[in-house]
This record gives sequence, C-alpha cells and structure tokens, in this order.
Amino acid sequence: MRTEQDLLGERRLDDTAYYGIHTVRAIENFPLSGQRLHPELIRALAAVKQAAALANGDAGLIAREKVTAIVSACAEIASGELADQFLTDALQGGAGTSANMNLNEVIANRAIELLGGKKGDYTLVHPIDDVNRSQSTNDVFPTAVRVAAIRLLKPVSQAFANLQTALQEKEEAFADVLKIGRTELQDAVPITLGQECGAWAQAVARDRWRLYKAEERLRQINLGGTAVGTGLNAPRAYTFAAAEHLRELTGLGLARAEDPIDPTQNCDVFVEVSGLLKAAAVNLAKIAGDLRLLSSGPRAGFGEIHLPALQAGSSIMPGKVNPVIPEAVTQAAYQIMADDMAITLAAQAGNLELNAFLPLIAKNLLEMLDLMRQSVKLLLEKCIAGMEPNRARCAALAEQSPSLAAVLIDHIGYDAASRIAKDCLQTGKTVRQALREDGRFTPEQIDRILDPRAMTRADTIRF
Repeated sequence: MRTEQDLLGERRLDDTAYYGIHTVRAIENFPLSGQRLHPELIRALAAVKQAAALANGDAGLIAREKVTAIVSACAEIASGELADQFLTDALQGGAGTSANMNLNEVIANRAIELLGGKKGDYTLVHPIDDVNRSQSTNDVFPTAVRVAAIRLLKPVSQAFANLQTALQEKEEAFADVLKIGRTELQDAVPITLGQECGAWAQAVARDRWRLYKAEERLRQINLGGTAVGTGLNAPRAYTFAAAEHLRELTGLGLARAEDPIDPTQNCDVFVEVSGLLKAAAVNLAKIAGDLRLLSSGPRAGFGEIHLPALQAGSSIMPGKVNPVIPEAVTQAAYQIMADDMAITLAAQAGNLELNAFLPLIAKNLLEMLDLMRQSVKLLLEKCIAGMEPNRARCAALAEQSPSLAAVLIDHIGYDAASRIAKDCLQTGKTVRQALREDGRFTPEQIDRILDPRAMTRADTIRF
C-alpha cells in the first residue's frame, strides 16, 4: 500500500493502482450513473495530454526524459491499455476535473514506471506540475470532447451513407410494385413501393450530409486557453505547438479558436450537433414506424411487405413474429431525442466563464453517436437488406381502393369521380368495375387510365 495526500488529507492506495488520491475522491463523491468515461473520450484525453507534453518539451518547460515517458504512457492509454484504471463516473461535478485528474495520475504513474521508479513517487513525474503543465481541465476536457465526437461522427455519417445506398437499391428493385398510398392512415392515391423507399432515401441523404458537415462545427479547440480562455500559465509558443501536435496525432483538421474564451464558456456547438442527431433520429423513427405498419398482419394488417423473421414473437401465440428491429431502432431514436434535451438544458445552464455541466454533455453526446451508428447499422443489416414486397397484397389493396377514383378527376370532373367513389364504397365494387358499368370509357381506355405508371407520375393520360 502507498499513502497519498492532497489539501483535504490522506488516502491509502494499493500499490498496483495507477490512479491516485484525486481519483479516489471522485469515486467516493460521484456514485451516480454507474457508467465510466466513454472509451473514446479517454483516448481523446490521452491524445490531448500527449500533444501538451510534446508542446511543453518544445517550449523547454519539461525535461526531455519526462516528455518521452509521458508521451509513451499516453500512447499506451490511447491504444486501450490501462482501461481499468479510469474509474470516475461519467457524471461528475467540477466540469470534468475528476476525469482530467484521473488521466493525469494514471499517466504520471505509468511514466514513473517507464523511468524506473515506483508508483506514487511524484518527484519523478508529477500529475499536475508535469502531466498537466500549461493546461487546465477547462481547456483539456472541452478539446477532448470535440476530438472524441469527431471520431465517432465519421462512422455515423458512413452508416447513413450505407443506409441511403440500400434504400436507393430498394427504390429501383420495387419500382414496379404498385400499392395504395395513405394519408392520415386512410386510403390515398396510388404510389409504388419503390417511391416510398426513395422518399426514405432522400431523408437519410439529408441526415448523412448534415452529419458529415457537422464535423466542421467541432474543429475549433480552446487548448492553450487554460482556466477561462485567457491562456494564463500557458506560454504562446506552447499554445500553438500543442494545437499542431494534436492535429498530427489525431489526423483531424483541428484549429485553435480565434477567441478561446468563447469555446471555454459556450457549449452551443454541442447543442447544434446534438440537434442534427435528433433530427436524424426523428427520420429513423419515422422510417421504422412505416416499416412496422407496412409489415403489420400478416392477415389482419397492411401486410404489404415482409421483414426478415428473427425470433419468436410471443410466449403464448405460436407462429407470431414481431418487427423487433424497427421496434428496437425506435427506442434508440427516442433515447437520442432524450439525450438531446439533456444536452440542451446542460448547455444553457453554464455560468459566466465556464459550463460546469460539460460532463453530462460529453456523456450524452457520445452516447448519441454510439446509439445512432448501431441503430442505422442494425436497421440496414437486419431489416432493410432482407425486406421484400408482398406483390399480390399490394396489387389487391390498390385495386380495391375507392381512392383510385382520384385519377378520374381530369377525365370526368370531381363530382362525377366522387359519385363513382361513393358507389364503390357502398357496393364493394372496384373503381375498374364501376368504370366498366359507367360505360363512358372503352376497356382499353380504362386500362390506360388505371395503368400503374400513369397513376404514379405527374403526366397523367387524358381523353
């Protein structure tokens, strides 16, 4: 065992622990969510610390052997090593100070080992004087959140690109599947299943583009701004070098903010990105809802599409299969919407030079990105890819719907078309049968009027 102390007193730690007294205090103080820091946030924090160490070395602020040890320790953490040493709860007071100190202590103790010392011997490498040199939680944590979010955004954008492509393929494959359209869940004019897939693809395409461009909003970092953005205790040479090193380490187009005070205290950028994710979640939930409706039945519902059967749907109804993927994706979408609201509240609750609620923003934003990526991937691979039309059902419902009378308006006028629709509703006739009995069109003309291509495009046939 070893003993460490801070301004509040002492704590005993196991000799195997890389974390120190500040981490222990955080564990004691914040038993909240039961969730630790997001792994991508830990990687991003390690990258920030590595860039800072290199910049401090460039500026002659830390001895070269310490820089080498700190950089090596950061590289190990960024690769996933020592993951069990990051124990602070994702939700914590102090604007992320506990997370920052957890990194400082683990990096310091691993660097001490690399220099041949024993953990806790901070005369070799000090968590604050060395690892946290020229930094503050208030520039380290926001910068790391941006890096982590950008890294997670890229696969989300790609997932939407894949979904868009799949829906466009279904648009082409189902272009000849005529079905009845519906507005307010009532029969409307005909549409093709391909056209419905095409509309979904357009919504997904917008989400893909918005999320792809969202990265630009996150590129400005306040590293070097220290406590309130003024750069106290961070030499100018260090500040510019730190940003450059972080660009090189991450491969991201990061840029030092023109006014570091702004991103130190204002979190609207995270709200903007969260809002785009919420918009994407809305579209995702809408598509999932449409899939549930179109696949409902199989006998008493719409039954116009078949979704892949993945598991038994009931413990009491044999043979029942539920649309479990759209249901799961809908729940994930709702969670994303809820996360967005939490981010909105946390961002507006900041006071003066700092937002103390950035840990909540970080937790929810990174959770949203994970959920979105997995949801889109799940919907594509386990639902859209295997979706097939029930061609006979689509054709039968379209043929039987009195709403086909809408195509007659340009031929016989609204009132006459309404009378035919009413007759169909009262007698159970189809519009085709009613037109034949009406006698004003030949069978050939009726076939042309009710041709699927004519009913689902703007340039309708007139006689």
